[in-house]
Order: sequence, then structure tokens, then C-alpha cells
Amino acid sequence: MSYKKLPMANFQLKRIYEQPAKTDGYRILIDRLWPRGIKKEAAELDEWDKEIAPSTALRKQFDHRPERFDTFSAQYHEELLEKKTELDRLRELAQKKRVTLLYAAKDEHINHAVVLKEVLES
Repeated sequence: MSYKKLPMANFQLKRIYEQPAKTDGYRILIDRLWPRGIKKEAAELDEWDKEIAPSTALRKQFDHRPERFDTFSAQYHEELLEKKTELDRLRELAQKKRVTLLYAAKDEHINHAVVLKEVLES
């Protein structure tokens, strides 16, 4: 019995405030709230996936404080375990084309998008 090897998932992270590029592929905003100062037309989104974002309670608890990131990461990871169907959909999409996960957080290393990408690629 032979198994078909699936192509590697192709995710990248990008702040929504950066200019859209042709190399972005499929652009998904992964924040629950619409980013300040961005017009919907200018965002050039293919999708806004509010459901994959952290819960409102978790987002408020984290409050983008670096000292809370480890706890936030663990709790968000737990939330994502309940969203298997959505994670599978995104993985399948990324096997066909590049998927750019867009977020509004200022810190490029301490935010929910980093956690989501890690989960999607694991």
C-alpha cells in the first residue's frame, strides 16, 4: 500500500498594516475585532475568520502583556483543540496555496497569530 505524500502546509504571518502583496496568496484576518484604521476595501481580504481567534475573555486576560504570553499560549492552544474542523480546513487550504494569517498586534513575536501558526503546522 502506498501513501500519497501531502505538500507541506504553506502559512505565513503578516501584520494587517503591511501592504498586501501578490506573494501573500490567500489572505485571512484572524482577529476577532476589526483592526483600527484599516478600511475593509484596502485590506484585500479573502476571508475574516473571527472564530479561530482567541475568545474575548482570553484576549482581555492576555492584554498583550509579554509576562502573560506563556499562560496565554497554553490557554489559546487548548481553545484551538476545540476547533479541529476549522484547523483542518485551513491546513487543507494551505496545501493548495500560500495562506497569509493577518493580525493587528504590534508585537510580531508575542501574539495569537504565532500560536495559531505553530498549531497549524504541528
